[in-house]
Amino acid sequence: MEFPSELKNQIELYISQWKLSELKKSSESITKRYKYESGKGKRLITNKLDAAVYSAVRMPATFAAVSDAISHTLEIIGDRYDIKTLLDAGAGTGTVSWAADCLLKLERIICLERETEMAALGRKFMESGSNALKNAEWIPYDILRPELPYGADLVTAAYVLNEISDEQRSDVINKLWKATNKVLILIEPGTPDGFENLRKARSILLKNGAHIAAPCTHENKCRITADDWCHFTARVQRSKLHKTLKGGDAPFEDEKYSYISFVRDNIKVNGSRILRHPYITKGKISLELCTENENRSEIITKKQGELFKTAKKLKCGDLIKYIYT
Repeated sequence: MEFPSELKNQIELYISQWKLSELKKSSESITKRYKYESGKGKRLITNKLDAAVYSAVRMPATFAAVSDAISHTLEIIGDRYDIKTLLDAGAGTGTVSWAADCLLKLERIICLERETEMAALGRKFMESGSNALKNAEWIPYDILRPELPYGADLVTAAYVLNEISDEQRSDVINKLWKATNKVLILIEPGTPDGFENLRKARSILLKNGAHIAAPCTHENKCRITADDWCHFTARVQRSKLHKTLKGGDAPFEDEKYSYISFVRDNIKVNGSRILRHPYITKGKISLELCTENENRSEIITKKQGELFKTAKKLKCGDLIKYIYT
């Protein structure tokens, strides 16, 4: 999904108040903090400049990943749930809300964020959005507190579990589920650690009666082996500012992410999830699939007609509905 133009304009206008040298220095500092201090409970973004740079560098990529995760979930649940309210835990500068607002007819948005500067910037950006975004409730809140103050149809936590310690993670996962009326979506970096955090969440919530909507096609023990991890890719078009702050001239970057979504009711996933980028040669497409009964390789040839045409349009993370077991 395309990054909202009104949000892009707001970011570029806001960040123009700083010199380029200041922006680059902040970007380098943020990168180091997230690389070496995530998972230790430390506060990573605490001033206006860092919040501004974070918005320019991370919001487009996060938007792309979140949009994919929500879209894949909606593909499975269809019209089963009428989602009107969103609770975003660890909202940052509001990226999840923008993505959800583009895909759902939201009537109420609640953003929980402990960092004052991040929340202030998120609120400012939302002034140019829809009525739901303009009226979003921003609540100062640390997700490590005993209880979430609100519940919602859709509860989200994007790039949150990786920022808290192992000892605290289980409690946070249970709190998020308790606040969920209909759908919970957890999104993490597409790294071995990010995936492992989600695999643990999967185990915890299945024991608590949750059911998986996406990306898993089953609720048995995860079949991904210890030397691998389940992740997907969202392609992000890079603006001139984005290129300058992150370096490089490529017109796009690929955001690797992992996610899992849970629902209250048991749900049938009619299809197989594509786990790797399809390998396409003349007249042949090779797929790595997560199916209901096994993970396996599948080769689709041109002789299979419509199935071949469909497979050519798919990418890693998509569901192919013609292959069931």
